[in-house]
Amino acid sequence: MRISKCAATVLRAGCAAFAAAAVLASANAYAATKVRLTLDWVPQSTHGPSFIAQYEGYFKAEGLDVKIDAGKGSADAVRKLVAGTHDLGWADINAIIQYNAKNPDKAITTVMMLYEQPPFSICVLAKSAVKEPKQLVGKTLGAPVFDASFKLFPAFAKAIGIDAGAVKKKNMDPRLREPMLLRGEVDAISGHIFSTVIAVQAAGYKESDIRCFLYGDHGMESYANGIAVSPKFLKENPDAVRGFIRATYKAARATVKNPELAIASAKKYEPLVDEKVEAIRLRLGLECCILTANVKKNGYGDVDMARLQRSIEQAALAYGLSNPPKAEDMFDRSFLPPKAERFIHK
Repeated sequence: MRISKCAATVLRAGCAAFAAAAVLASANAYAATKVRLTLDWVPQSTHGPSFIAQYEGYFKAEGLDVKIDAGKGSADAVRKLVAGTHDLGWADINAIIQYNAKNPDKAITTVMMLYEQPPFSICVLAKSAVKEPKQLVGKTLGAPVFDASFKLFPAFAKAIGIDAGAVKKKNMDPRLREPMLLRGEVDAISGHIFSTVIAVQAAGYKESDIRCFLYGDHGMESYANGIAVSPKFLKENPDAVRGFIRATYKAARATVKNPELAIASAKKYEPLVDEKVEAIRLRLGLECCILTANVKKNGYGDVDMARLQRSIEQAALAYGLSNPPKAEDMFDRSFLPPKAERFIHK
């Protein structure tokens, strides 16, 4: 059968239009979901689970187009999630407890726990007469007022059986914290253990020159940093959240098995990263907070809901919260993979 020249032209145009539409539909079907991720602080090796997932293509393999931004603290990360400028974020669950207590109708949910134990600590000089935290009574504790360990000190004091008011407090700029301890101007300081150790070594001292008491070793039930999600993104993109968590698990496993990759990935994001410093930070972070005995036994990323509830009660005491949230409103484990897939040291 022969067709006219005009009809052939129309047919060709129609086929071309159909092919273009098919290509566009295919592209849209596989378009990556854009994700804006905020860190809790400046880029560090402990952020390896996000940097490795980004640069090794784990996020991309899950159909995610992730943009990572540096942070200015967990409270800042929470503000970004609330404002909608970011979809997911590294945030200390204690900062979220404070926010959710005051904003129950706009609650932020944590969907994966990154630090099974917190890095919160009190540190003294190794030569100090303070051999256990109870001996802080009558001593001077130095810290910036916004320091997470300092803000939780009232709960820590109760856990070890002392009156928080019996410990003198001295506020200071964060940059002066370790120098003032080393000069003997305060008896103790609070802070993240790895940051304190690094600052002490940078001042020319040895790690063995200080003694640190981790909150988790002395009756505090706290968890710490996790992956939190904005309510809007969680509702609209549940599959993207699951994919993000799968990629993070894979990268967390790589962080444990290949710390050098975590350090290199952090440096790829931020060229000014000091590899030697970050090697110390990651070693301490893995030891204190990430690859803990509980994680080795029960897997990574989940929480014990009864413990979380107790930690909320401790935080409520420290922060003076009259209406603290419930554990089930703080953490949603439904986005985690099966338990058998949560072990990052195997």
